[in-house]
Parts: sequence; structure tokens; C-alpha cells
Amino acid sequence: MIDLKAILEWLATPAARHPEDELAPLHAHLTALRETTTAAHQRHKVLDLLYTRAHGTVQRLIPDLTGVSLPLSRKTRQTVRGMQDVLLMVAEDYLNTFGDLDAHLIKGLRRPPELTLWRALDALSSHLLISDYSASPAAPGVWLLMHRAYRMANEAGVTEQPARGAGSSPREVYQRALLLASAQPASFTSREIDLVVDYILRFGSRVSLIAATEGMSDAGIFHIDPERDQPPVAAARRPPPAGAMCLNCERIAQLAEEQLAALDAGAAPRDIDLPDDFIAPSVQGILRRLALYWGHSGKRRFTRRRQNYRAVLCIGLQALWQLFHDDETQAGELTSWMVTNESPDGYALMHVTGKTNRVTPGDIVALRTENVADWQICIVRWALSENPEHLEIGLQVLATRATPAILACTSRAMNGSGIQQPVLVLPELPPLRPAEMLVAPTGTTHAGAERMVLMIEKENLELREVVATHLDEQTANIEVFAFEPRPLS
Repeated sequence: MIDLKAILEWLATPAARHPEDELAPLHAHLTALRETTTAAHQRHKVLDLLYTRAHGTVQRLIPDLTGVSLPLSRKTRQTVRGMQDVLLMVAEDYLNTFGDLDAHLIKGLRRPPELTLWRALDALSSHLLISDYSASPAAPGVWLLMHRAYRMANEAGVTEQPARGAGSSPREVYQRALLLASAQPASFTSREIDLVVDYILRFGSRVSLIAATEGMSDAGIFHIDPERDQPPVAAARRPPPAGAMCLNCERIAQLAEEQLAALDAGAAPRDIDLPDDFIAPSVQGILRRLALYWGHSGKRRFTRRRQNYRAVLCIGLQALWQLFHDDETQAGELTSWMVTNESPDGYALMHVTGKTNRVTPGDIVALRTENVADWQICIVRWALSENPEHLEIGLQVLATRATPAILACTSRAMNGSGIQQPVLVLPELPPLRPAEMLVAPTGTTHAGAERMVLMIEKENLELREVVATHLDEQTANIEVFAFEPRPLS
């Protein structure tokens, strides 16, 4: 049996060389602490030491989740669950024993209430962040605990009290967790989550908690229901009742739009308080999505219907180009999926068989269902995976046909030479899409090309000089932009 002395002896040992080896002992010692009879202030001191050890372990492990493929391997999933189990235990113990501390203790034994609640909120927000990195839903009960911890801070009057310097008040930790959840994290890759978290740390102070009022605009507003185990919901989808607590994201959404416009106009990231790596085209795509999700999250355009039929998927721009270039060959490795629901503009799919390590939010895919012979070109909007055997994705239909082409780009910066890359031409679709669109690798419109020539193989080789007119979509993998012809010179 592990007693208090054994816990302290283990805490005195150096951290394990491999941080995942810390998780089982942490879980065991947290369990033992719950079963140990001791004074409240002693229990909290030991809990603080275990929190510090757990926090350090999690910070060592989280970077390993950047760039993982879905679904997670069994080993990675086990590590994820180990981290989240420890974080949940720490948070529960802080909240469940918060009222046990005696107010009459001498000053040296008293602990600041904001420190206890900040640590609980920090552990819970880390728990949610790990879910975002691993594209898994939040564990049951975690959002209820987040709301409960903030309510306790509010009742104790310490929501604005910093626990560990700037940015560490209970309100700030709570708001950052709400803000990340409002950004639809399932629509970002794990590498993109890194950048979103960095952006929130830099500019998260531009959001605020407000009370809903009659006739209030729903732009940038997210309803928080502290009695429900869920993150904030866009007010455009579920209008909050008067007086309900809401997260106002209007200012940070406007900031993202202004920064995006400045980058598009040629500003350097440092000129607008962004790190230098925000110059990449894919990062500008992240800003574009953040501005949309925080500022303009609207209602679903169409009702989704439950379904249960088979489909196959071809993944990635190169594989799609080959697929449409040669009708008799099946480029790449097709994977089998089950359609679980559909609407006129998209599908939700569950993986059945085939390799999935190339599926990421923001990639381009071709879908063929057992009900329709033609391929549909779609973009992956989100991905969720609850275990190593489970993967779900959401698709938005871009077109029902595509033409493979080669795009040749040249400029003076290339010394007269140029690059050629495979692209897909999507037909115009009035009135939704009045112009033809190109699906190209990310960065194509930012490459500074002075000439862009499309080469399309039909009965004869067709050459079309084009110019990009409007960027419609930009992700880590592809960008979709409208173009118009220019006479060959």
C-alpha cells in the first residue's frame, strides 16, 4: 500500500528519462493520496507537488502529438489517455477539496484560492488541448468541470486575480479554453493547432465574457451553458436567452481579418505583432478560417439526413490528378468508408478499411458512393478519432467533376525558368460559383508568378493563359482560387 511517505519519496526521485513512464506512477500516487487520511493543508501540499510533476510530464509529451496521423496508434492513444487521466484526477481533487481548507489556519498555511482554481482550470484546459491535438472528442464531464471551476472562482471573487503572473487569472485560462473550442479545432491539423494556440496566447485578451441582451447581434457571440457538458455554441445556431453568459469574439475576429488583409497586401508579420513564421501561405489560411469561425459562424445551410451506405475515397491532389487523368487506372490506394449522414453539400463518413494516414483536415479527396457512379470532389472539413479503430471525417462537396491540368508558372524571380505542377480545374457552377476554379498546391497564388499557363490534354493540347482573381480556400495542403483567361502573349 502506498502511503504519504512513499508518495514523497517518489516525488524526490528524478523524472523518468521517457516521460510516458511517469504516467502510471502519477496515477497510482494520485489514487493513493485520495485514500490517505491526513490534514487538508498537508493533502494540498502533496497535491501541489503531484500537479507540478504531472504538468512537467505533459509539457514534455505534448510536442510528440504534433504531426501524428489519424487514427492514433495504440501506443500513442495509450499515452494520450494516460495524460488525460492524470490531468482529470488532479483537477477533480483540487475542486473536490477546495472547501476543506480551514480559513482559520495561520497565514503561512493558508493557500490563495485563485492558485487552487487556476491549477484546476489549467489541468482541464490541458486535457481539452490534448483532445484537440489527437482529434478526439472531449471526455465526458470535462466541460462541466471547466464551468464549475470558473463558477467557484467567481463565487470566491478571484476571477481576475493572477495566480502565476500575467495571463494566469482564472478568467483568462477559462476564456482561452472557450476561445479554442469556438475555433472548431476538429477542422485543423495538429500542426495547425500549434499555431492557433500561439495566436490565442498572443491575442486572447481581445475576447470578453458578457451577458446576452435582447436584440443583441449574434456575430462573434458564443453561448455558454454552464449546466451542460459542452463547449460554447455559436449564437447564430442557438440564440442565448437574455442574461445568459456569452463569449464575445468580435474583436479578435476583426483583428484576424485586419492582419490577413495586411499580409495579403505585403506586410511583414512582425509589423502586425505576428511571429515571422506567419508569412507562410498556409498560415494565412489559418487566419482566414479563424476570422470566419470566430466572427461569422452561421447556421447550417442544409439539414443532414442519417444514412448507411458504402463509399470509396481517393485522397490527395496528386492521387486525384492521376485518377482523372487516366480513367482506366485507380491512382493511389482507395479506402473504403461508410456514409453516416449527408446533406446536399456534404457527407459524414466513418472509415471501414484501407490506409488512412494521409487523411487530414483541409485535404482534397474524391468520393464515389455505391449510389452514384461519378466521383465527387470534396474538401475534408473535420476529422475525429476516438480510438485506434475509429476515424470519422466531414466532407464538403466542391464539384461533381474535375479536369486534370498542368499549371506552368514563370516570373523574373525565377530567371525565366518556371515550375509546373498538377492542378484540377473545377467547372463553374452558377449561381453559387460563377467562375471556374483551380485546385492547386498551397502557395501557388503567393509564388509571385507573372505568367500562369494552363495546359489541358484533350484531343489536342489546350493552352490557356490565366490570372488568379479570388482566393476561395487555403489550407495546409491545397488552395482553391477563381481564375479568368488572359489572351496568350
